[in-house]
Amino acid sequence: MTRLRSVMKMFPILAAACVFTACTAGGSESPSSSNPNITVIDDADSEAGEADVSVENIVHLDNAEIMDWVDENTIIVSKENESLGKMSLAELADSYPRSLYLYDLDTRQYTMLQQRKDSHLGGAVLSTDKKNLIFSEYSLGDPVYSVLNMNTLDTFRLTGESIGGAVSAKWADAETIIGTAFNGRAYIATVDGRITAVDKLDETGLYIVEKVGDTLYYNTQFDASLKALNLVTLEKTSLNLDNVINVLPSPDGRQLLVLQASGSRTTLLLCSVNGEIDRTIAKGTELSGISWSPDQRIIAYGLKADASGATVQGLYLYDMLTDKSTRIAVDVEPITTSWSPSGERLVYAEWNAKPYRSGIVEINYSLQR
Repeated sequence: MTRLRSVMKMFPILAAACVFTACTAGGSESPSSSNPNITVIDDADSEAGEADVSVENIVHLDNAEIMDWVDENTIIVSKENESLGKMSLAELADSYPRSLYLYDLDTRQYTMLQQRKDSHLGGAVLSTDKKNLIFSEYSLGDPVYSVLNMNTLDTFRLTGESIGGAVSAKWADAETIIGTAFNGRAYIATVDGRITAVDKLDETGLYIVEKVGDTLYYNTQFDASLKALNLVTLEKTSLNLDNVINVLPSPDGRQLLVLQASGSRTTLLLCSVNGEIDRTIAKGTELSGISWSPDQRIIAYGLKADASGATVQGLYLYDMLTDKSTRIAVDVEPITTSWSPSGERLVYAEWNAKPYRSGIVEINYSLQR
């Protein structure tokens, strides 16, 4: 049995970690940009009237899983690579390895970015400066995480004597990666290949580890309440948020999206960095593919819920300025969403779609005066 399966036995709500949950979104209040708890970056029009979000167009990309944006016209996708031949493992002999490609939205041409024989490559996320890429490599069992230099195409794996190997990997800033290791501790890696254990955090069995400035947010497989460690003062504090299965810092690091799961109910909260709850974004059964827009105005998520005995699912946009959610795609269950640098387009990859299927959404922002 792999370590990942063992972890899921010890911490039952881990099974929901990749399928985040919600049913209905938004509260009754209508905040404006003057609310000190709401931070919208460079929103020059936010005081001119009530904002409105709509979709101009959705283009589907079949047989490919879109992961991130290089620029406004180039995306990173994972898709089958028939040139490598089928997988040699008997359990995967009917499939081809999945490689990473650059896809030009104007020319509709693919360019090879990274390939491995007998391996599926995925989980690609660029650093904020677009200079380096985290990606995962797997066939059977747990994935191995690597870092790719987008200029030289050199790579190194997130493995080493101090950590064994990475169980998770996220960007803390443009040059720093943070995650949990197979030894149950936290690690920090830099883009030049240095990997060190976080000795200041002496907890074991870590599950969530997020770094925002000088603060580490964390919980464990055995205690799902969210805590914070100041890396300068070494002071630990509890944020009084229980049953946390995900934390998503805002682009400017001044707000947190916190996902809680208790029984069949899951709640997505907007919080301050100190854990003070500003509002409930969504709550209910299942939600996935949560992401912030670059200006922090919009939160994207995929919702799946039971309504009158039927299952309803779709892709939604929550507007921070109006406290409203808008469904922009029906019968879509995104595992990931990612915003273009301008925030004018959103890509998503569908959960369990066979063959893989993704969408590119063009979004229009307007003001209702």
